[in-house]
Amino acid sequence: MPSRYPGAVTQDWEPVVLHKTKPKSQDLRNPKAVNAALRSGLAVQTVKKFDAGSNKKGKSTAVPVINTKKLEEETEPSAMDRVKAEVRLAIQKARLEKKMSQADLAKQINERTQVVQEYENGKAVPNQAVLAKIEKVLGVKLRGKHVK
Repeated sequence: MPSRYPGAVTQDWEPVVLHKTKPKSQDLRNPKAVNAALRSGLAVQTVKKFDAGSNKKGKSTAVPVINTKKLEEETEPSAMDRVKAEVRLAIQKARLEKKMSQADLAKQINERTQVVQEYENGKAVPNQAVLAKIEKVLGVKLRGKHVK
């Protein structure tokens, strides 16, 4: 069988040099590493970051801060309608007649307790779907002209 490589077989490898891995930036911020570098005489750079660790925007920012409430008031001609007093009282009366708590009603209509509280306090913006669910559970008419 003939040889594939005619002549003398030689190694054509280059030497491999292993280096230490660079220290990670987190390791460089470690107070022990910083103190060790200072003791050994190496140059250590410290930078104080502006607004580090806070979510607040400084007053010195170039972009003016926009108040979203003012923006809404300017763009929308009127405030949203709230639940009327007749509807609020009808919900409360029907719920108490059935001896249900706000939490029980909320569970039955598959909403949060806070939603029922807002409807009964008149703070909620009426949602027809929620009103329909309350009507179904309590057996009271809350929408339309016949609301008493």
